[in-house]
Amino acid sequence: MADKDTIEILGYKVFVGNKLFFADGVTGVVYALNPHSYILARKDTLFHDALKSADLLIPNGVGIIYAAKLLEKKDIERIAGSDLHEIIIGSLDKRGGSCFYLGSSPETLRKIKERLAREHPGIRVAFYSPPFRYTFSSEESDDMISVVNSFTPDVLFVGMTAPKQEKWVYENREKINVPLICSIGAVFDFYAGTVQRSGQFWINMGLEWLPRLLREPRRLWRRNFISTPLFLWYLTVEKVRRVLKLKVPKVGSA
Repeated sequence: MADKDTIEILGYKVFVGNKLFFADGVTGVVYALNPHSYILARKDTLFHDALKSADLLIPNGVGIIYAAKLLEKKDIERIAGSDLHEIIIGSLDKRGGSCFYLGSSPETLRKIKERLAREHPGIRVAFYSPPFRYTFSSEESDDMISVVNSFTPDVLFVGMTAPKQEKWVYENREKINVPLICSIGAVFDFYAGTVQRSGQFWINMGLEWLPRLLREPRRLWRRNFISTPLFLWYLTVEKVRRVLKLKVPKVGSA
């Protein structure tokens, strides 16, 4: 990937190319950056290191799009986890590839399997539902990695919610023998239909978060009423810092 396809936003190198780049041949670890993950990573060193280690960070969230415009004067395309997932499984279906879904409940994984069989029958696929824990023991992680590696998939989708999924991949990356690893969190539920993704109208308006907040206020209030305002504050501070730096005359200038 050429450097022209990335820009630095608040210390993170973010992918700004066409999302169809992910249609074929991409390798490495892919995470998503949004205002909530940015705020979490400011206090969580391991999560920060995980995000910084990504081969690709996709701009997921209108806050990142706004930051690119405000700080770098770049109009970039938002790439949601669902967009990434659809592009990759479409490509796998065409070339007879394989993928592994790691995370979520057995019921959600069953529904994903059923939908894939209907819509993408050309994909070889496997699933594993790990224990529901905040952190895994080394034995549990080794078991998960062994199951994944034994299947030899082209792509590993990890859906354990952020920041757990990114930190788990970061800590175990060297043991996972998969060309492409994507942490896509809520996409498992969206694709299974257990959680409804906001409609295209809300997506186009940059308000995909609003219907989700109204449906799940207890789970999402912190993301929208704490993380988002804090992100905007840090974004404003960075913009002011840059403006003031530009206006400070050099020593010896007239």
